[in-house]
Amino acid sequence: MSSHHRNTKQRDADRARIRNTAAACHICGQAIDYTLPHTNPRSFVVDHVIPLAKDGPDTIDNKAAAHRDCNSTKRARLIAPIVCRSGSLQR
Repeated sequence: MSSHHRNTKQRDADRARIRNTAAACHICGQAIDYTLPHTNPRSFVVDHVIPLAKDGPDTIDNKAAAHRDCNSTKRARLIAPIVCRSGSLQR
């Protein structure tokens, strides 16, 4: 388990900064509808590219936009199964 502590003020600032980029989901590559309610599976969430559980840092450089369902599928893995199945991952 990671020993990183989350700073909620910084988390909110990073979330706003990432939202303002209107980036596509870094996991599946598809566009994100930033107007969807947070309960929608395709809504915007921030993903830790290297999960905190894998000792990834809680910094802006390790955060990216994702769909809620893509992030849920990825969980604490470095690579989401959806990316592997899509063939977009080069091994």
